[in-house]
Amino acid sequence: MESVSLEKASVYSDKAIDLVVGLAPKVLMALATFIIGLFIIRMVTNGLKKLFASQNYDVTLQGFLVSLVGMILKVLLGITVISMLGVQMTSFIALLGAAGLAVGMALSGTLQNFAGGVMLLLFRPYKIGDLIETEGHTGVVKEIQIFNTVLNTPDGKTVIVPNAPISTKSLVNFTAQGTLRVDLSVGIGYEDDIKKAKNIIMNVFNNDERILKDPAPFVGVESMGDSSVNLVVRPWTSTAHYWDVYFDTNEAVKNALDENGITIPYPQRDVHMKQA
Repeated sequence: MESVSLEKASVYSDKAIDLVVGLAPKVLMALATFIIGLFIIRMVTNGLKKLFASQNYDVTLQGFLVSLVGMILKVLLGITVISMLGVQMTSFIALLGAAGLAVGMALSGTLQNFAGGVMLLLFRPYKIGDLIETEGHTGVVKEIQIFNTVLNTPDGKTVIVPNAPISTKSLVNFTAQGTLRVDLSVGIGYEDDIKKAKNIIMNVFNNDERILKDPAPFVGVESMGDSSVNLVVRPWTSTAHYWDVYFDTNEAVKNALDENGITIPYPQRDVHMKQA
């Protein structure tokens, strides 16, 4: 009985050795193909980046196309490696189709992000370098990838936003027109001369080359507050100078009003005492 068991074990071990010996060249060849293929794909994608850069190709499309080409080449490499291992491609394709359906249902959100990325590239609501606000985030577009858009926020953070909601929901592009209006509010005392205060503020605009003449800046009375007459101050500037003009104009208007005797009052309240 023991001799029969030993003979069976010997037969199985011989078959295992033959199987390993037979598969070893295929496995080694497939592994070598996989490693070399990844190296070639990296060379191709890097070459595409350099080609796009040398041809001044649209930077908005560069990242998307490079990522798409890299993904397609990796899928083809995977199919090639599997076929080298002796897997029948007809059976594999049928299995891949069934698995693809299941994976597609599980990754419906990812596919929506891919479709959203395609829509963004077709309709171009923004491009690389634009300042946008979407999904509660504000930042400069650094990269448009296959599934996501990468933003750099003003406070130095990197935000990755899925493409699907960007393509279907509202989006604000601050850069598209090339100019932005700076909205400020200045309060002056009720006893101050409104016309004089407006002329002082307009003079501040005229002395700043970053403030545009067209569209023309505007100063007007916004409301009568509890303690002050509130003026709305609206200069226009280029997108690149927005924040500089915002902060510098606030400071320049304050100094100019002080120098000309126009007060910026503190909140005040009159209290009337009634004797019994």
